[in-house]
Amino acid sequence: MAHALERFSLPVSLPVALLGVGAVVLAAAPLQWLAHTWIDPSYQSQGALGFLAAAGLFAWSLTSRQSEAARLDHRLAVGLLAATALVRLAGEALAVNTLGALALVIDVYALALLTGLKSRDRSLSPFWLAVCFAFALPVERIVQRLIGFGLQHLSADGACALLKAGFHDVVCDGVRIVIEGVDVLVDLPCSGARAFLLLMLLHSVCASVIQPGIGRAAAGIAVALASAFLSNVLRISILAIGIAMPDRLFGVDVMRQPWHDIIGLTTLVLGGLPILVWSGRQSPPRRAPAAAARQVPDSLAKDGWWLEPRQPKRISRTVPAFLFAVAALAIVNVPRTAIDVAKRDLVLQLPGQLQGHRAMTVPLLEAERAYFTQYGGAAAKASYGANNLLVVRTSAPLRHLHAPEDCLRGLGFEVAYLGTRYDPVATAAYEATAPDGSRHRIDVSFVADDGTVTANISHAIWHWLQNPKTVWTAIQRIGPADQPDAARRAFDHAVVASFDLSASPLRIADLTGALK
Repeated sequence: MAHALERFSLPVSLPVALLGVGAVVLAAAPLQWLAHTWIDPSYQSQGALGFLAAAGLFAWSLTSRQSEAARLDHRLAVGLLAATALVRLAGEALAVNTLGALALVIDVYALALLTGLKSRDRSLSPFWLAVCFAFALPVERIVQRLIGFGLQHLSADGACALLKAGFHDVVCDGVRIVIEGVDVLVDLPCSGARAFLLLMLLHSVCASVIQPGIGRAAAGIAVALASAFLSNVLRISILAIGIAMPDRLFGVDVMRQPWHDIIGLTTLVLGGLPILVWSGRQSPPRRAPAAAARQVPDSLAKDGWWLEPRQPKRISRTVPAFLFAVAALAIVNVPRTAIDVAKRDLVLQLPGQLQGHRAMTVPLLEAERAYFTQYGGAAAKASYGANNLLVVRTSAPLRHLHAPEDCLRGLGFEVAYLGTRYDPVATAAYEATAPDGSRHRIDVSFVADDGTVTANISHAIWHWLQNPKTVWTAIQRIGPADQPDAARRAFDHAVVASFDLSASPLRIADLTGALK
């Protein structure tokens, strides 16, 4: 038992205790927010997998013996903790929770250094362990919103090339693929971001153990990227064939469960195989035996105080540690002032009537107000007979624009994505089931003040990043799920006309006409 406890023995002194208190104070709120993203349906985060992977690796290494010759780089670890304090100061001051959570990644690296994971019998790379923990963040949401549109185009191009090799009646335009007259959209869920992140997490776990050099790590990353791309292209191609020609897949509805998930998991496993093969061909780093560092017999070294080199007098570390703890308390109490706040003087006016129904103003729910107007912007909701209209206008789409599924899942709804159509304008369709069992159909379009209309939130963000001065408006049409299609389309046309939106420039007929 005593031998087992020695494995975990760490120097505990007043400076170390003060540093620990400061680190805990700084990490408490980001950890709480991070754990919330794992359970909040609106985030749809797989971050718990990254946390479990990092925690499991840490425990696996920590429970092994540490080399007696190990030299722990305390100065670097303490310097990293100080750096994370500055990052969290920025996160608190700018009201950006992601910055505070991102600093946790550096904390994990510092913790790995302090506990000497690299010098243990089951050694780990502190850097790759920190990378594993980075996947605990809502990375997928960030990737989808920032570069999801580019990933969609990349996946669509690859799937289009594969489909054209096997079928003749294939037309591609951006993220749209038409097979035998059936419009197949490579939408945001099919961008490949989730598969990419899961495969990169697998690579990071493998790299934590084998600890590759820069060259071998770069080769592994290249393998992971290629596997993620090819597996997603294969998945999209199978889904496209199943949607356009279900008889080719024995009549299976590839968009329904469990077939949709089975196809995704199968291609994901296929994508992980090359990474495992790459990992299996690498050899873990070799460490010199611990005894090699000591040339004097243990019995003599134990009593031979005269063998120990004279240590120079050290400056007290208590004062800097105390100042760090005080700074930590001050940082978590800094007033939050967001810089990416939308304009608060945006004009938003809903149509006075639609299809003969006068507008009846509907107050926003508390959760809707938090989503759409907490950091500026404007939002309004009104009912027109059986239909409702929710309009959000903002100059900061990263704050306010969300796909309906984000806020609806946060309200307890079950949401199913129905696809995208382009008549009369680009529109994403969803079916939502409320906690009371009522079913609703939601259609949403995102419109920029320069005339750009898209059904894709990632496309809207992509456009805004290139044109930051544009103001965006989300137009959600909400009606009963069992409403006749003709009545729904009539309401859509009335909304489009009231906002003076131009029709989508490309329809299926335009695309298929390119074949002739």
